[in-house]
Amino acid sequence: MSHFNLDTLYRQVIMDHYKHPRNRGTFEDESLTVEMNNPTCGDRIFLQFKLDSDVVEDVRFTGEGCSISLASASMMTQAIKGKKIDEALKMSNLFSKMMLGEEVDIEAFGLEDIEALQGVSNFPARIKCATLAWKAMEKVSK
Repeated sequence: MSHFNLDTLYRQVIMDHYKHPRNRGTFEDESLTVEMNNPTCGDRIFLQFKLDSDVVEDVRFTGEGCSISLASASMMTQAIKGKKIDEALKMSNLFSKMMLGEEVDIEAFGLEDIEALQGVSNFPARIKCATLAWKAMEKVSK
């Protein structure tokens, strides 16, 4: 597949997660809530977690932001659902490395859609957009 076609495919995956977000919404009953914002651009994310001991039983998000920020939140919620908190934190670490342009094993995420965000590393001003939900999720372990 040519570089052009791959970029187009990645843009389509990002826009699909932005227009049709997975796990968007809120829980009606008790849940752990984390909020984080990016003051540079105004993106804001709210994550809600249902934890069973140290496992992310379910996760939802709401917020306002750019397509990259909200698509990343959609992808992140899919990736961490059913994972132990320490596994989710390892995934966040890998994602941060990918955003810094380092080579990472995409399959380690368990969700190949995340690879679509790899190109964000070429735009330093957008890295905080892509990592916002991941950084918010890291607050759960603290």
